[in-house]
Amino acid sequence: MATIAIMAGTVYGGAQYVAEQAVDLLQQLGHQALLFHPARLNDVQQANADHWLVITSTTGQGDIPDDLVPFFVEVQDRFPLFGEKSWAIIALGDSSYGDTYCGAGEKFRQLFSELQGRELSPMLRIDAGETLQPEDVALPWINSLYSIQM
Repeated sequence: MATIAIMAGTVYGGAQYVAEQAVDLLQQLGHQALLFHPARLNDVQQANADHWLVITSTTGQGDIPDDLVPFFVEVQDRFPLFGEKSWAIIALGDSSYGDTYCGAGEKFRQLFSELQGRELSPMLRIDAGETLQPEDVALPWINSLYSIQM
């Protein structure tokens, strides 16, 4: 099975809770899941994970949460092309914010695409206006994605 690095970015704890639940689920599926919160590029690289999964909320005007900004900047400034590494993103947001809805996830998606990794699935967007418990949407998506892909 695969080693999956999970990087979480949260403001009020929702994305971190989803990430913790994801670790449990992925381990039940037989994967090694490692949660990085706060995430630092050196730590993630040392894990030598096969896949990266970013689970992030969005703050402000489509911004990345403060606890995940250093990781984003480190990847942007230092990381070479992904090569064969694959990735997926779960973005939490509120669609009432219009164009900035799930903006943090979009920023990661754009960066990872530029690094030429393989996106396992289109980014999952979870709307706080429709879903009170984001794990109810995220966990079935993770189960489906990582049961099939591995």
